Amino acid sequence: MLKKLTATVAFAALATSATAQTFDAAAFYKGKNVTILVASSTGGGLDTYARLVGRHFQKHIPGAPTIVVQNMPGAGGNIVANHIFNIAPKDGTTMGVTFPSVIVDPLLTEGVQRGYDATKFNYIGNAHSEVLVCVLRKDAPVSKIEDLRKTELLIGATAPGSTTADFPKIANGILDTKFKLVTGYKGSREVTMAIESGEVQGICGLGYSTVKVQYPDIMNNPFARIFAQEDMAGHPVLNGAGVPLMLSLARNPEERAAMQMFYGQNSFARPFILPPNVAPERVAVLRKAFDETMKDPELLAEAERMNIDVVPSDGPAVQKIVADMYATPAAVIKTVKEALERSK
Repeated sequence: MLKKLTATVAFAALATSATAQTFDAAAFYKGKNVTILVASSTGGGLDTYARLVGRHFQKHIPGAPTIVVQNMPGAGGNIVANHIFNIAPKDGTTMGVTFPSVIVDPLLTEGVQRGYDATKFNYIGNAHSEVLVCVLRKDAPVSKIEDLRKTELLIGATAPGSTTADFPKIANGILDTKFKLVTGYKGSREVTMAIESGEVQGICGLGYSTVKVQYPDIMNNPFARIFAQEDMAGHPVLNGAGVPLMLSLARNPEERAAMQMFYGQNSFARPFILPPNVAPERVAVLRKAFDETMKDPELLAEAERMNIDVVPSDGPAVQKIVADMYATPAAVIKTVKEALERSK
């Protein structure tokens, strides 16, 4: 029986290897379009990275298919997630890039119908591990981070479930800050325009890389400032400038553990996803192409000119991070859930 089992396993391995070897990626992708669906409006951070990757992806995919970047904003990124999971062809020609909150929120919200299982996406890679920040008008009536517990601030956000909504909500629910959310903006650029007009006083859950694109002079901007970092460690530049961590408001180990779980999504801030059930050999081809793209000297040079950071991670690493997050102890998940519920 042992010999038979060994032979069966060996045959399966050979069959899988043969399938991979017989897949002619160049022949398959030649003349085709590979579509990247972006879960935000144009000009935001997600869109910036999607288009940066899109401009260099083609040369690393066998057969050099045409890369089409298409915006599909709405529902905090859930529209793209549902489309990729349920509608997009499962042949390796359509992928999405969405907000990390789309991956995490099914863990943290109850009674919400979602048409996807975040653990079953095929993760191609992550274009950037992000530090999220709160940007406030300079005339906002706060001077130190402790003031966030005393003073109500009007904060703009995109859809509920996005980072710009959930990050201030978790701060309210666990750290007792007093952010008052105004949701419904189409994208982060629209929120920053509302800040400029005085319609709102700030935005939280915004990537530092996005801030640098929208406000290249943010450290010397006449009306806006980075007030706090929403991350466990912070960005070296912001740490050097003395920008405090929101985490510094945590009062005990339980609050710190809950914030650590929630901030874990920063490590896959720009996740590129394929539908479930895409053939493994096609997933492997696209993962390899993505890794090569993120190391491409021309992409890195363009990112430097754009003043954005590129801190990527590969598909298997993102797949593991997501799986580990879904294995978080129930007590920690309960704390985060209750905090989000309290801050509604």
